[in-house]
Amino acid sequence: MKLDNVAKILQEKNNIEILTHHYPDGDTLGSAYGLCKALQDIGKNARVILSGKAATKFDYLKNGVKENSFTPDFIMSVDVAAPQLLGDNEESYSNKIQLCIDHHGSNSLGVEDSYIDATAASTCEIIFDLINLMNVKVTKEIANCLYTGVSTDTGCFMYTNTTAKTHMIAAKLIECGADFAVINRAMFETKTKQKLALERMVYDTLDYYYDGKLAIIYTTLAMQDKLNLGDDQMEGLASIPRQIDGVKMGITIREKQDNVFKISVRTNGDTDACEFCKKFGGGGHKAASGCAINGTLESVKQQLIDAAKEILQ
Repeated sequence: MKLDNVAKILQEKNNIEILTHHYPDGDTLGSAYGLCKALQDIGKNARVILSGKAATKFDYLKNGVKENSFTPDFIMSVDVAAPQLLGDNEESYSNKIQLCIDHHGSNSLGVEDSYIDATAASTCEIIFDLINLMNVKVTKEIANCLYTGVSTDTGCFMYTNTTAKTHMIAAKLIECGADFAVINRAMFETKTKQKLALERMVYDTLDYYYDGKLAIIYTTLAMQDKLNLGDDQMEGLASIPRQIDGVKMGITIREKQDNVFKISVRTNGDTDACEFCKKFGGGGHKAASGCAINGTLESVKQQLIDAAKEILQ
Protein backbone atom coordinates (compact mmCIF):
# COMPACT_ATOMS: atom_id res chain seq x y z
CA MET A 1 0.00 0.00 0.00
CA LYS A 2 1.05 3.62 -0.47
CA LEU A 3 2.16 5.77 2.42
CA ASP A 4 -0.54 8.36 1.78
CA ASN A 5 -3.10 5.56 2.28
CA VAL A 6 -1.47 4.82 5.65
CA ALA A 7 -1.83 8.50 6.54
CA LYS A 8 -5.54 8.43 5.65
CA ILE A 9 -6.12 5.31 7.74
CA LEU A 10 -4.53 6.87 10.83
CA GLN A 11 -6.40 10.13 10.32
CA GLU A 12 -9.66 8.16 10.44
CA LYS A 13 -8.83 6.18 13.60
CA ASN A 14 -9.13 7.45 17.16
CA ASN A 15 -7.99 4.84 19.70
CA ILE A 16 -4.64 3.49 18.57
CA GLU A 17 -2.12 1.14 20.18
CA ILE A 18 1.41 1.05 18.73
CA LEU A 19 3.47 -2.12 19.24
CA THR A 20 7.26 -2.34 19.36
CA HIS A 21 9.54 -5.35 18.97
CA HIS A 22 11.12 -7.05 21.96
CA TYR A 23 14.54 -5.95 23.20
CA PRO A 24 13.42 -2.49 22.00
CA ASP A 25 16.08 -0.40 20.26
CA GLY A 26 16.23 3.23 19.21
CA ASP A 27 14.36 2.70 15.95
CA THR A 28 11.32 0.82 17.24
CA LEU A 29 11.10 3.16 20.26
CA GLY A 30 11.71 6.34 18.27
CA SER A 31 9.13 5.30 15.67
CA ALA A 32 6.53 4.37 18.27
CA TYR A 33 6.88 7.40 20.53
CA GLY A 34 7.36 9.84 17.65
CA LEU A 35 4.18 8.62 15.96
CA CYS A 36 2.32 8.45 19.28
CA LYS A 37 3.10 12.12 19.98
CA ALA A 38 2.05 13.12 16.48
CA LEU A 39 -1.27 11.29 16.82
CA GLN A 40 -1.91 12.81 20.23
CA ASP A 41 -1.11 16.25 18.84
CA ILE A 42 -4.04 15.93 16.41
CA GLY A 43 -6.43 14.77 19.12
CA LYS A 44 -6.13 11.00 18.84
CA ASN A 45 -5.97 8.60 21.75
CA ALA A 46 -2.69 6.75 21.28
CA ARG A 47 -0.26 4.77 23.41
CA VAL A 48 2.86 2.67 23.00
CA ILE A 49 2.89 -0.99 24.04
CA LEU A 50 6.42 -2.15 24.77
CA SER A 51 7.68 -5.70 24.56
CA GLY A 52 10.29 -5.93 27.28
CA LYS A 53 11.95 -3.14 29.21
CA ALA A 54 13.63 -0.32 27.33
CA ALA A 55 17.08 0.85 28.42
CA THR A 56 17.01 3.89 30.70
CA LYS A 57 19.00 5.90 28.14
CA PHE A 58 15.80 6.00 26.06
CA ASP A 59 13.65 7.52 28.82
CA TYR A 60 13.64 10.95 27.14
CA LEU A 61 11.63 9.53 24.22
CA LYS A 62 8.56 9.50 26.47
CA ASN A 63 8.75 13.26 27.07
CA GLY A 64 5.49 14.85 25.97
CA VAL A 65 3.54 11.59 25.74
CA LYS A 66 0.20 11.85 27.52
CA GLU A 67 -0.97 8.94 29.65
CA ASN A 68 -4.58 8.43 28.61
CA SER A 69 -7.03 5.63 29.29
CA PHE A 70 -9.05 4.20 26.41
CA THR A 71 -10.22 0.99 24.80
CA PRO A 72 -8.19 0.45 21.62
CA ASP A 73 -9.98 -0.13 18.35
CA PHE A 74 -6.90 -0.05 16.12
CA ILE A 75 -3.62 -1.87 16.67
CA MET A 76 -0.48 -1.31 14.64
CA SER A 77 3.21 -2.19 14.81
CA VAL A 78 6.39 -0.31 13.94
CA ASP A 79 9.75 -1.91 13.10
CA VAL A 80 8.43 -5.42 13.86
CA ALA A 81 9.62 -7.81 11.15
CA ALA A 82 8.17 -11.14 12.38
CA PRO A 83 5.52 -12.41 14.84
CA GLN A 84 8.12 -13.82 17.27
CA LEU A 85 9.68 -10.37 17.55
CA LEU A 86 6.61 -9.27 19.48
CA GLY A 87 8.11 -11.24 22.38
CA ASP A 88 5.74 -11.48 25.35
CA ASN A 89 3.05 -9.70 23.33
CA GLU A 90 2.98 -12.27 20.52
CA GLU A 91 0.17 -14.40 21.95
CA SER A 92 -2.02 -11.40 22.78
CA TYR A 93 -1.44 -9.31 19.67
CA SER A 94 -0.06 -11.27 16.70
CA ASN A 95 -3.50 -11.87 15.16
CA LYS A 96 -4.86 -8.42 16.01
CA ILE A 97 -2.42 -6.15 14.17
CA GLN A 98 -4.25 -4.09 11.55
CA LEU A 99 -1.33 -2.05 10.20
CA CYS A 100 2.37 -2.79 9.92
CA ILE A 101 5.05 -0.17 9.18
CA ASP A 102 8.58 -1.50 8.74
CA HIS A 103 11.83 -1.23 6.79
CA HIS A 104 12.88 -4.89 6.86
CA GLY A 105 12.64 -6.53 3.45
CA SER A 106 12.39 -9.89 5.22
CA ASN A 107 9.17 -8.87 7.01
CA SER A 108 6.97 -11.91 7.66
CA LEU A 109 4.40 -10.43 10.02
CA GLY A 110 1.64 -11.24 7.54
CA VAL A 111 -0.47 -8.10 8.09
CA GLU A 112 -2.72 -7.26 5.11
CA ASP A 113 -2.31 -3.50 5.46
CA SER A 114 1.48 -3.14 5.49
CA TYR A 115 3.90 -0.48 4.38
CA ILE A 116 7.38 -1.98 3.99
CA ASP A 117 10.20 0.11 2.54
CA ALA A 118 13.45 -1.86 2.51
CA THR A 119 15.30 1.14 1.03
CA ALA A 120 14.71 3.14 4.21
CA ALA A 121 17.66 3.06 6.59
CA SER A 122 15.28 3.08 9.55
CA THR A 123 11.58 2.89 10.28
CA CYS A 124 11.89 6.41 11.70
CA GLU A 125 12.59 7.66 8.16
CA ILE A 126 9.20 6.28 7.13
CA ILE A 127 7.49 7.79 10.16
CA PHE A 128 8.98 11.19 9.30
CA ASP A 129 7.42 11.04 5.83
CA LEU A 130 4.15 9.73 7.29
CA ILE A 131 3.84 12.54 9.83
CA ASN A 132 4.40 15.10 7.08
CA LEU A 133 1.70 13.44 4.93
CA MET A 134 -0.65 13.75 7.90
CA ASN A 135 0.13 17.49 8.03
CA VAL A 136 1.33 17.23 11.62
CA LYS A 137 4.03 19.61 12.84
CA VAL A 138 7.30 17.89 13.73
CA THR A 139 7.91 19.34 17.18
CA LYS A 140 11.23 19.22 19.03
CA GLU A 141 10.03 16.20 21.03
CA ILE A 142 8.98 14.32 17.88
CA ALA A 143 12.26 15.28 16.20
CA ASN A 144 14.23 13.84 19.13
CA CYS A 145 12.37 10.55 18.76
CA LEU A 146 12.87 10.26 15.02
CA TYR A 147 16.50 11.39 15.09
CA THR A 148 17.21 8.68 17.67
CA GLY A 149 15.96 5.96 15.32
CA VAL A 150 17.72 7.38 12.27
CA SER A 151 21.01 7.72 14.11
CA THR A 152 21.03 4.38 15.94
CA ASP A 153 19.95 2.25 12.98
CA THR A 154 22.73 3.72 10.83
CA GLY A 155 25.45 3.52 13.49
CA CYS A 156 25.59 7.32 13.59
CA PHE A 157 25.49 7.36 9.77
CA MET A 158 28.42 4.95 9.35
CA TYR A 159 26.56 1.82 8.15
CA THR A 160 26.06 1.03 4.48
CA ASN A 161 22.27 1.42 4.80
CA THR A 162 22.78 5.20 5.13
CA THR A 163 21.52 7.09 2.08
CA ALA A 164 21.39 10.66 0.88
CA LYS A 165 17.77 10.74 2.04
CA THR A 166 18.90 9.64 5.50
CA HIS A 167 21.13 12.68 5.77
CA MET A 168 18.43 14.99 4.41
CA ILE A 169 15.90 13.73 6.96
CA ALA A 170 18.47 14.07 9.75
CA ALA A 171 19.11 17.66 8.66
CA LYS A 172 15.38 18.45 8.70
CA LEU A 173 15.05 16.91 12.18
CA ILE A 174 17.90 19.09 13.41
CA GLU A 175 16.09 22.11 11.91
CA CYS A 176 13.03 21.02 13.91
CA GLY A 177 15.08 21.15 17.11
CA ALA A 178 16.47 17.63 17.58
CA ASP A 179 19.19 17.59 20.24
CA PHE A 180 21.50 15.66 17.93
CA ALA A 181 24.73 16.14 19.92
CA VAL A 182 23.12 15.07 23.20
CA ILE A 183 21.44 12.08 21.54
CA ASN A 184 24.58 10.90 19.74
CA ARG A 185 26.65 11.12 22.91
CA ALA A 186 24.04 9.17 24.89
CA MET A 187 23.70 6.51 22.19
CA PHE A 188 27.34 6.07 21.14
CA GLU A 189 29.76 7.49 23.68
CA THR A 190 28.36 7.22 27.21
CA LYS A 191 28.92 3.92 29.05
CA THR A 192 28.55 2.82 32.65
CA LYS A 193 31.50 1.34 34.49
CA GLN A 194 29.68 -2.01 34.50
CA LYS A 195 29.28 -1.85 30.72
CA LEU A 196 33.01 -1.22 30.29
CA ALA A 197 33.72 -4.18 32.56
CA LEU A 198 31.42 -6.32 30.42
CA GLU A 199 33.24 -5.28 27.25
CA ARG A 200 36.54 -6.30 28.85
CA MET A 201 35.09 -9.74 29.61
CA VAL A 202 33.66 -10.00 26.10
CA TYR A 203 37.04 -9.37 24.46
CA ASP A 204 38.34 -12.41 26.32
CA THR A 205 35.73 -14.57 24.54
CA LEU A 206 36.80 -13.47 21.05
CA ASP A 207 37.69 -16.26 18.62
CA TYR A 208 38.54 -16.20 14.90
CA TYR A 209 37.72 -18.73 12.19
CA TYR A 210 38.30 -19.14 8.46
CA ASP A 211 41.55 -17.16 8.30
CA GLY A 212 40.11 -14.35 10.38
CA LYS A 213 37.07 -13.76 8.19
CA LEU A 214 34.71 -14.85 10.99
CA ALA A 215 34.90 -13.41 14.52
CA ILE A 216 32.65 -14.58 17.35
CA ILE A 217 32.09 -13.15 20.84
CA TYR A 218 29.58 -14.14 23.50
CA THR A 219 27.98 -13.11 26.77
CA THR A 220 26.47 -15.40 29.39
CA LEU A 221 23.96 -14.98 32.19
CA ALA A 222 26.79 -15.60 34.63
CA MET A 223 28.69 -12.61 33.22
CA GLN A 224 25.57 -10.49 33.44
CA ASP A 225 24.90 -11.55 37.03
CA LYS A 226 28.51 -10.96 38.08
CA LEU A 227 28.36 -7.36 36.91
CA ASN A 228 24.77 -6.84 38.10
CA LEU A 229 23.72 -5.71 34.63
CA GLY A 230 20.04 -5.49 33.81
CA ASP A 231 18.73 -6.93 30.57
CA ASP A 232 18.27 -3.39 29.25
CA GLN A 233 22.02 -2.73 29.54
CA MET A 234 23.21 -5.70 27.49
CA GLU A 235 22.82 -4.17 24.02
CA GLY A 236 25.45 -2.48 21.88
CA LEU A 237 28.05 -5.26 21.66
CA ALA A 238 27.23 -6.54 18.18
CA SER A 239 29.48 -4.07 16.38
CA ILE A 240 32.64 -5.21 18.20
CA PRO A 241 33.61 -8.21 16.01
CA ARG A 242 32.76 -6.47 12.74
CA GLN A 243 35.15 -3.63 13.53
CA ILE A 244 38.18 -5.93 13.33
CA ASP A 245 40.33 -5.62 10.21
CA GLY A 246 39.78 -8.53 7.83
CA VAL A 247 36.52 -9.72 9.40
CA LYS A 248 33.70 -10.30 6.92
CA MET A 249 31.21 -11.65 9.45
CA GLY A 250 31.00 -10.79 13.14
CA ILE A 251 28.70 -12.83 15.37
CA THR A 252 27.62 -11.98 18.90
CA ILE A 253 26.04 -14.78 20.93
CA ARG A 254 24.03 -13.61 23.93
CA GLU A 255 22.55 -16.02 26.46
CA LYS A 256 19.00 -14.90 27.22
CA GLN A 257 17.92 -17.79 29.42
CA ASP A 258 19.07 -21.35 29.98
CA ASN A 259 19.72 -22.91 26.55
CA VAL A 260 18.27 -19.92 24.67
CA PHE A 261 20.64 -17.62 22.79
CA LYS A 262 20.07 -14.40 20.84
CA ILE A 263 22.35 -14.16 17.82
CA SER A 264 23.39 -10.83 16.26
CA VAL A 265 25.21 -10.97 12.92
CA ARG A 266 27.02 -8.00 11.41
CA THR A 267 28.84 -8.20 8.07
CA ASN A 268 31.19 -6.25 5.84
CA GLY A 269 31.32 -6.10 2.05
CA ASP A 270 29.05 -8.42 0.09
CA THR A 271 28.54 -10.96 2.89
CA ASP A 272 24.78 -11.23 3.49
CA ALA A 273 23.82 -11.37 7.16
CA CYS A 274 20.11 -11.72 6.37
CA GLU A 275 20.54 -14.83 4.23
CA PHE A 276 22.76 -16.33 6.91
CA CYS A 277 20.21 -15.71 9.68
CA LYS A 278 17.40 -17.15 7.58
CA LYS A 279 19.08 -20.53 8.05
CA PHE A 280 18.05 -20.26 11.71
CA GLY A 281 14.61 -18.74 11.20
CA GLY A 282 15.75 -15.14 11.57
CA GLY A 283 16.26 -12.22 9.25
CA GLY A 284 16.83 -8.49 9.03
CA HIS A 285 19.13 -6.56 6.70
CA LYS A 286 22.05 -7.51 4.49
CA ALA A 287 24.63 -6.03 6.87
CA ALA A 288 22.79 -6.53 10.18
CA SER A 289 20.49 -9.39 11.07
CA GLY A 290 19.59 -11.68 13.94
CA CYS A 291 18.02 -14.92 15.04
CA ALA A 292 17.59 -17.13 18.10
CA ILE A 293 18.99 -20.63 18.64
CA ASN A 294 18.31 -23.11 21.44
CA GLY A 295 21.02 -25.33 22.88
CA THR A 296 24.21 -25.13 24.91
CA LEU A 297 26.67 -22.32 24.26
CA GLU A 298 29.11 -24.78 22.70
CA SER A 299 26.51 -26.36 20.40
CA VAL A 300 25.09 -23.00 19.31
CA LYS A 301 28.54 -21.66 18.56
CA GLN A 302 29.44 -24.72 16.52
CA GLN A 303 26.21 -24.48 14.51
CA LEU A 304 27.09 -20.91 13.59
CA ILE A 305 30.67 -21.80 12.68
CA ASP A 306 29.48 -24.68 10.47
CA ALA A 307 26.83 -22.54 8.76
CA ALA A 308 29.40 -19.83 7.98
CA LYS A 309 31.75 -22.27 6.28
CA GLU A 310 30.08 -22.25 2.85
CA ILE A 311 29.98 -18.44 2.89
CA LEU A 312 33.49 -17.68 4.08
CA GLN A 313 35.63 -20.52 2.73
